[in-house]
Amino acid sequence: MTTDTDATDATGAAHAAGPTALGAPEDKRTTAAAHGSRHGSSPAGAPARPRLTRRRLVGAAAGLAGVVLLVLLPLLNLSLPGVLPGPTYTPGSLQLLAMCMLMAAAALTYHLLLGVAGLLSFGHALYFGAGVYGLAIILQNLDIPLLPAMGLTLLVVIVLAHVVGSISLRVSGIPFAMVTLAFAQAGSVVVGRNPEGITGGDEGLTLRTDNLPDFLVGVVNTRNLYWLALAVLVAVFIVVTWVQSSRAGHVAAAVRENELRVRVLGLQPYLIKLLIFVVSAVLVSIIGMVFLLLQSGAVPRAVSADLTITLLVMVVLGGVGSRWGAVIGGVFYTILDQRLTTLANSDAIDALPDILRVPLSEPLFILGTLFILVVLFLPGGLTGTAQRLARRRSRRTEKSREILEEAA
Repeated sequence: MTTDTDATDATGAAHAAGPTALGAPEDKRTTAAAHGSRHGSSPAGAPARPRLTRRRLVGAAAGLAGVVLLVLLPLLNLSLPGVLPGPTYTPGSLQLLAMCMLMAAAALTYHLLLGVAGLLSFGHALYFGAGVYGLAIILQNLDIPLLPAMGLTLLVVIVLAHVVGSISLRVSGIPFAMVTLAFAQAGSVVVGRNPEGITGGDEGLTLRTDNLPDFLVGVVNTRNLYWLALAVLVAVFIVVTWVQSSRAGHVAAAVRENELRVRVLGLQPYLIKLLIFVVSAVLVSIIGMVFLLLQSGAVPRAVSADLTITLLVMVVLGGVGSRWGAVIGGVFYTILDQRLTTLANSDAIDALPDILRVPLSEPLFILGTLFILVVLFLPGGLTGTAQRLARRRSRRTEKSREILEEAA
């Protein structure tokens, strides 16, 4: 399950290794061809580069316009019946939108693992939970402000990610997934057993607000938490884009395609995968800290395997290998999860016959069915399907133009 950019990433990794890795100087035409493939153009480059530049400019402009709209959303009186519980300026709607942004950002970090490095991890929730519980425990037991507490939590997460990653990455494939799952389950057990009463057990932890800034506390400040979640989503998207476009990201993509060939080039796949693993863990832990502020408490589900499976479903729904796919999948899944729960408890569902009421009253059943349908009939997820439709429309337009030109 790869995208059209995967071959470009692999080519970029081989190109980044340089001619010395192959033991012979490169031919100028080969270098030009590799350079052209990375920029989406032929060796001559003249005809295709303007289209690529325009596409990037249009995409950047659309993204900037979307961010501006999201920034202004709490100031507007917009209603989306069936999607939002009320107008966009109300705390309930802002809470749901902020949750969508945080889950989209978390899906982006999982995209960094699965879509870029090809690492199928079942323990990604461990680092999300480390951010949630780490910050909650530090604020509960230490009399320090929010930013130093977040910095201390990050140090703990970095050490934890290095230890778990250095052990887990000794194997690959399904064994890697099982090792990460084992570490995540160990973290879940620790939280559930509530050692020394520091995790709160099944009841979780309530956020201590004594040392928090006033503008982040209370329902009245949900708008500020919404803007904070939006800032986190934008920052994570920028960091993931930078990592994916860097030499490390190109090498990670090449490792995903053919690790043996990368070793032959003289590179070190283990260190690259460990770097991607740690960066992804650090980013998702930051998201966990903001999640704690938004929810005003830590719950055991933050470290459960269910959360990792949810992130995997988000990435697959949006399209594996696509950053925008991870964002769209995260938002789409979160809204469905929240609204289907409300629908399941409605009087309209209770009035249906049992043959319809029983499945429709289970949101997970509906989400699971939707996931199966997407995997079977929409390969590439939502973004992959949209890209295929756009290419098909473009081919039809070009064909119609050629027919008109021949007729003229």
